[in-house]
Amino acid sequence: MSADVATGGALGLAFREIGDDDVEQVVALWEACGLTRPWNDPRLDVADARRTPTSTVLVGLADGRVVSSAVAGYDGHRGWLYYVAVSPDVQRGGLGRATVRAAEDWLREQGVRKVRLMVRHGNERVLGFYDGLGYTDSDCVVLGRDL
Repeated sequence: MSADVATGGALGLAFREIGDDDVEQVVALWEACGLTRPWNDPRLDVADARRTPTSTVLVGLADGRVVSSAVAGYDGHRGWLYYVAVSPDVQRGGLGRATVRAAEDWLREQGVRKVRLMVRHGNERVLGFYDGLGYTDSDCVVLGRDL
């Protein structure tokens, strides 16, 4: 998928890479979905993802508004998904599935063969959703450190 619009099939959702005018809608979506944290600046996360050719922020549009998003990136070994979000007022209608598939398509176009994502403790309710998409526990512990 290029920066041009791709569609989410019969769902009426159109996907494209984020534009400058979308940033505030995306941040509001992430906040509505409980994905932001006080120690991460979501606008900086958007800017960081946009400034390199190995990552992107995809938005799903319905009726001219951002209703879903996914950040996709490739680290040279595997692809990663972050900030997968669907507006709470349209959840459970297949938009999450379409959004993940659009992000996977973007990664596939980059030559990525594996994709991973992390689910924060406390957000276990989404595990069934990801299981239904074929995502399984990768039997690893993710460690982190701020630089």
